[in-house]
Amino acid sequence: MSEMESVSVDTIGEGARILDVREDYEWEAGHIPNAVHIPLDQLPDRLDDLDPDQDLAVICRTGGRSARATQWLESHGYSAVNVNGGMGAWLEAGKEMVSDNGQEPTVV
Repeated sequence: MSEMESVSVDTIGEGARILDVREDYEWEAGHIPNAVHIPLDQLPDRLDDLDPDQDLAVICRTGGRSARATQWLESHGYSAVNVNGGMGAWLEAGKEMVSDNGQEPTVV
């Protein structure tokens, strides 16, 4: 297995294709605008929702689930990188977030 590439939140540019593999309740509390949301356990069934020709930056809360998702995607021919520190690092970096619950976006 090849070494998985990890990137910091600072290297993710505007318009990057971001895949959020957290659970629904985590997504609703706060997520990246325009990210694609597919919880980790649904990824095998929803692989067709993703474009194999697009580079994906995969994110979760702290980086564990996204690392597993990144390795799984790469093993299926997708181009994916793991986002170091996950949404916690995203929030700390002051990057844009939105919520689906009408409250201030946060990471749970």
